[in-house]
Amino acid sequence: MDSTAPTSTGPKRHALIFIFITVVIDVLGLGMVIPVLPKLVEAFSGGDTSQAARMLALFGTAWALMQFLFSPLLGMLSDRFGRRPVILVSCLGLGLDYVLMALAPNLSWLFVGRLISGITAANFATAGAYIADSTPPSKRAAGYGVIGAGFGVGFVIGPAVGGLLGAVDPRLPFWVAAALALANFAYGLLVLPESLPRAQRTAKLVWSRANPIGALKLLRSHSELTGLAAVYFLFHLAHQVFMNTFVLYASYRFGWDIRQVGWALTAVGVCGIVVQGGLVRQAVKRLGERPTLLLGLSFGTVGLALWASATTPTLFWIGLPLISLMGLFGPSAQGLMTRHVGASEQGRLQGANASIMGITGVVGPSLFNLTFAYFIAPNPLRAVWPGAPFWLSCCLVLVGLLIALQVTRRSAAPARRSVA
Repeated sequence: MDSTAPTSTGPKRHALIFIFITVVIDVLGLGMVIPVLPKLVEAFSGGDTSQAARMLALFGTAWALMQFLFSPLLGMLSDRFGRRPVILVSCLGLGLDYVLMALAPNLSWLFVGRLISGITAANFATAGAYIADSTPPSKRAAGYGVIGAGFGVGFVIGPAVGGLLGAVDPRLPFWVAAALALANFAYGLLVLPESLPRAQRTAKLVWSRANPIGALKLLRSHSELTGLAAVYFLFHLAHQVFMNTFVLYASYRFGWDIRQVGWALTAVGVCGIVVQGGLVRQAVKRLGERPTLLLGLSFGTVGLALWASATTPTLFWIGLPLISLMGLFGPSAQGLMTRHVGASEQGRLQGANASIMGITGVVGPSLFNLTFAYFIAPNPLRAVWPGAPFWLSCCLVLVGLLIALQVTRRSAAPARRSVA
């Protein structure tokens, strides 16, 4: 065994804590920027709100595109050189990038900073591979649940902290995010061991696999893996409705102001933490990965239907627990997918999954926002239908559920398979 690999419970525990903190800081930094980035872009645009809106759309698409392009590369590099250097360099790069954005003198430099942020934040794929290395197959879903909980913590705390700091100075959130990322880099130097032994690393870099298309070919290596990848895509595309349309929808449908929307998003984040951080582990332990996956998609279908048809805030709050239980899907799906590739390809698998999420991040904003805009625009030929984007999201999850029912019944406990 490689001498750098974790060999005891203590080092593994500290390493997994570091991975959790890394995810929290990555998402926290992104969340802290959310309240202040529009104001900075608007200021750089001469106060032209319309121009700022167009630039923000470009910023968001470019960030997702960087995730799509670079996640497979970082995953493959981690398969070749180990997880530790890739994760640490990403943490360092993210910290320095926040410094760049804090000092950005114009819109062009701020845009460059967002491009770099999309690249460095692509270390989610390597963090997922670290979990696969450090936990047995039966416990991987719980490990991915911890990562999901990290996302929840970051999204709950980040916007609130960013709003408070931004009220002092719009650039202050960038400085605080930089300090957190650089401190985490220093912490990782001390506590993060390598999780992938040298004997299990790929012998050489295959650049044809480092691009998104090459990485996605891995998902065709097994029929169940291909089916799960399709469900993974549909799930994350459906999830884009929350990130892109929820604020507009809640304001239009319920007349909520910023404070009420903020409380609703906080409630969503807290419920997500409970599901990802605790319920996933118990559900997989008691039911297994396949039933947990199917339950997550089933709850999501019902919850989205409730939100789509909610005419009062009461129905919204009733649907919230069901929407939150949709979080059972992600960790159990990843746990099943890791069983179909060998140890030397876990990084490549996570890179492919991150590319899938990147694709949905490119497509989702236009798909759901344009759907919402179309169905609330006055038209004598049809009724106003504000719930349309959530019905679309509901249908995507339902289709994913039907696919998952078919592809996962073929093998209850698939063995891992190495792909040439």
